[in-house]
Amino acid sequence: MSLTSKRGATCVLAVFLLGGSVVWGADPAVLKPRVPLDRIEEAKTWRNPFPVTPERLERGKKLFHGKGFCVTCHGRDGKGFGNIPGLRGKLPRDFTDKAWQAKRTDGELFWILKNGSPGTDMASFIPLVLTEEEAWHVLLYVRAFGGT
Repeated sequence: MSLTSKRGATCVLAVFLLGGSVVWGADPAVLKPRVPLDRIEEAKTWRNPFPVTPERLERGKKLFHGKGFCVTCHGRDGKGFGNIPGLRGKLPRDFTDKAWQAKRTDGELFWILKNGSPGTDMASFIPLVLTEEEAWHVLLYVRAFGGT
């Protein structure tokens, strides 16, 4: 067994012995807003214009797993364990975190899709990758990870 394998096994064992719970957020302060303070109040007023329907959730899912390639970093299950070669920052956001889901407004999440997330590897996706309408559909799907 290599030294790297031994270290990995030791970390897994430590997590198991400590109760098996680990917070895998994009930063230690998972609930910290990612929208700059001078823009957050405006972003919080933005509302998703598309109500949740099975068809819209399916469209958001297809965009998440396809054109938007969100799955690459956030993973198939939304937990932030995607296939991330050369990740420079911290782990991507865990969309299944109910506390984070409750804290962030749709407008804040839309702002991040439009502008990226300062201090993380999250880049801007609107309009280079997704249209605004597509982004709102992706956010419907992201909300579904948190059971909302």
